[in-house]
Amino acid sequence: MKHVAILIPNEAVLASIVDARTIFTGANDFLQSMGRPPVFDVHMVGLAKEVKVHGGIFSVHPDILLNELQKSDIVVIPAISGDLENAVKVNQDFVPWIIEQYRKGAEIASLCIGSFILASTGLLNGKECSSHWITADKFRSMFPQVTLVDGRIVTEQQGLYSSGGATSYWSLLLLLIEKYAGRDIAIMAAKIYALEIDRKSQSPFAMFTGQKKHEDNPIKQAQEYIENNVTEKISVEDLSSMYAIGRRHFERRFKKATNNTPVEYIQRVKIEAAKKQLESTPKNVNEVMYDVGYTDAKAFRTVFKKITGLSPIDYRNKYNKQAAVA
Repeated sequence: MKHVAILIPNEAVLASIVDARTIFTGANDFLQSMGRPPVFDVHMVGLAKEVKVHGGIFSVHPDILLNELQKSDIVVIPAISGDLENAVKVNQDFVPWIIEQYRKGAEIASLCIGSFILASTGLLNGKECSSHWITADKFRSMFPQVTLVDGRIVTEQQGLYSSGGATSYWSLLLLLIEKYAGRDIAIMAAKIYALEIDRKSQSPFAMFTGQKKHEDNPIKQAQEYIENNVTEKISVEDLSSMYAIGRRHFERRFKKATNNTPVEYIQRVKIEAAKKQLESTPKNVNEVMYDVGYTDAKAFRTVFKKITGLSPIDYRNKYNKQAAVA
């Protein structure tokens, strides 16, 4: 059997603890119902005998304390919440233990914003990681040595797993079920818990908000100009001239400040505006395309799908109830 240690961090998101325990114990139930032995030995592991979460509204009682567990095969780090710098700080007692388990051969899986605890171990330095899109800027500022992968649901490198935002962690949990209990059990879990198996991207759910927590004022002004002139065709040359900065230097400064090239930023702002229209208005795709400054339908579709993972018409049908009925 594979020992599964589900950590109970301070400031934890309760649902991610419950869901992780549910799917591993559920997989055991499915196996036993088929006359097969269980695969997972699941324990909740904490720093204290009672861990209060959600501001003390709920409390979790671990099965075992961290200092009592010498060896695990799969370590699950649930999502955390609140002030993320503080949440990482108050959970630092987990860090040496996580590092030790990884060195002993355990696989480590962070769920959603649990990636902040995993990244704080240093194990992800020089590697890729997934996390919730809404905390991307904070993650990059706290862990510059880790490559945060935008949009990806699950990332795995050398036994270190991470997942995208919110319920994206179900995809990571299903991946672990498939790896250790088999594809048939993963499919059964997906059906019973009404989950989409093999989902690859969280891009359709991401809302783009430009990174402005920097001190480069000309770049900040350029960002605001782009956002206030969505219908206009804006070139990098126009922007660099507008702020009297050489193009190459402008591009370097823009990328450093925002984590996007100027072209990427322009595209993302326009596509975010298009998404909002497709979600909430009766306009067709071509009308929306012109409203956000595109005149080439193929180019618009290509950029839209690159950013969201869906075509404009599929996005409209998915998120605009009136359009889907029409």
